[in-house]
Amino acid sequence: MTTRASNAKDLSQSFTAERAKDVARLNARPEVAAVAGQFMIVSSPYKYSYLFDWLGRPIIQFPQDMVAIQELVWTVRPDLIIETGIAHGGSLILSASLLALLDMCDAIERGESFDPRQSARRVLGVDIDIRAHNRAAIEAHPLASRIEMIQGSSIAGDTIAAVRDRAKAFPKVMVLLDSNHTHDHVLAELEAYAPLVSPDSYCVVFDTIVEDMPKSMFPDRPWGPGNNPKTAVHAFLATHPEFVIDADIHNKLLITVAPDGFLKRL
Repeated sequence: MTTRASNAKDLSQSFTAERAKDVARLNARPEVAAVAGQFMIVSSPYKYSYLFDWLGRPIIQFPQDMVAIQELVWTVRPDLIIETGIAHGGSLILSASLLALLDMCDAIERGESFDPRQSARRVLGVDIDIRAHNRAAIEAHPLASRIEMIQGSSIAGDTIAAVRDRAKAFPKVMVLLDSNHTHDHVLAELEAYAPLVSPDSYCVVFDTIVEDMPKSMFPDRPWGPGNNPKTAVHAFLATHPEFVIDADIHNKLLITVAPDGFLKRL
């Protein structure tokens, strides 16, 4: 290694170590977490997470969580991202765009050209009800060639079988769960799809924040405190030691819908 490269590596490691100290300092101040939690509560009635698009499609996610997914995709470099819950398709487009950037970076590093319409990497989305206008918009998007959609309950046997069959062709898999948020549904999704996650990759369970929100915020929903993705995560982890919560992610995000929801497979 040249002196310049060695110095650059040392500086990068120093920056990473300093950043870890800053995260620890943040988490040593409970008032910081309290302010972040209060933001989640006061912004929720105004549908804050509905305010953002990704490459032209509504994504219904917090910007902080979008950044976290970008970091994970760059680190893991998955061949397949499986998502439950499609809605307007913004999350599918986010995943597809990140995989496209991986393809581009791979080609640059190899000194090769590539056809952006062709990729070995894929995004697979599952939803019980893919609205016709949303399907049409997703299929018309420039990144559509990287996306496949399956309509059906994510915990139905035929849906699970179809997803597992497609996943066989991909060496490195990441899973994002964001459909029905009841305990039983999310636990069933975890049992079905977490085993597809590759070692050192992630299963991200969204909306675990429901456990930490007032019950009054979910008057017309079947989920709420005591019955939600976070309770499902902890039930799943009790019998699946091959997964651990990557607390470093939610500790630095502070504002996230997925506290305890970034599950890393060992």
